[in-house]
Amino acid sequence: MAKRITKLQQLQKTGPSSIAVRATEAVCSDFFDYLRGECHLAANTVSAYGRDIQRFVTWLGKRRLGKLSVADLSDFVGTLHESGLAPASVARNVVAVRTFFKFLQLEGIVRKNPAEMLATQKMWQRVPGVMSHRQVEAFLAAPRKSDAFWQRDLAMLEVLYATGCRASEVCSLKVRDLSLGERHLKCEGKGGKQRMVPVGSRAIQSIERYCEQLRGELAGRATHPPNELFLSRTGKPLDRIQLWRLVKRYAARAGMDKEISPHSLRHSFATHLLAGGADLRMVQEMLGHASIQTTQIYTHVEHSKLKRVHQQFHPRA
Repeated sequence: MAKRITKLQQLQKTGPSSIAVRATEAVCSDFFDYLRGECHLAANTVSAYGRDIQRFVTWLGKRRLGKLSVADLSDFVGTLHESGLAPASVARNVVAVRTFFKFLQLEGIVRKNPAEMLATQKMWQRVPGVMSHRQVEAFLAAPRKSDAFWQRDLAMLEVLYATGCRASEVCSLKVRDLSLGERHLKCEGKGGKQRMVPVGSRAIQSIERYCEQLRGELAGRATHPPNELFLSRTGKPLDRIQLWRLVKRYAARAGMDKEISPHSLRHSFATHLLAGGADLRMVQEMLGHASIQTTQIYTHVEHSKLKRVHQQFHPRA
């Protein structure tokens, strides 16, 4: 730590033109090690933080890390909004900066942490796109038997909606993670955290059909026997980009909004459960959220049911 502080102090004397960027770059590598080793964040999350911190460093310019105020950081958040970033992306950028300053403070590189007071849009104000029940049915009916890998595609889409798993979690599912007789599967979420997720009968049927009719053929095309459940045409594990493209393709076929993504199915899974009366803590567990506040955003999405109840029971509705 002392060596790192000395390096920063030396950089402080080199002049203001490049100090902030160079000082930040001097500790970024250690920061990412901190995210992986001490925060136990997944590789995808660390990569996302890396992009966010690079954006922050670019904005930093001639400013000095140790001289930044809450007002300065608020200006940074303002530039994020002005650049057209989605509220969710802005919120993640703020979290990245907060975490970065926490690291700098822990390492003794800065004395004060102005990011502690940094505010952004409340989580519940971010209303994610949600599919209606009718849209979900149309979407899941989009794969056709004329499609080359329709058994895999249908099983994959059914699992996305039946479990609420993230795209990366579905892609990393292994055959040994399935316990279809017990009607659940094991998935590995952010930070390597594992959880058991229930899976419904229609998804189970689709998985069994895929495994019986297609997966063996795809696995035979690989150089080494793959462990993953969902495979590409070459027998390699299906990746997130391929999954994203398949979801887009079937959404377009179903005549749905172009903004539909794998995460839309996760949003819909959570919203439909809560709208049907599911316990918030149970949904939190199934989604793998570390904080129940993250799950609570879905309680603000389903307004139609609240309106019906109000109109039906309020005497002056």
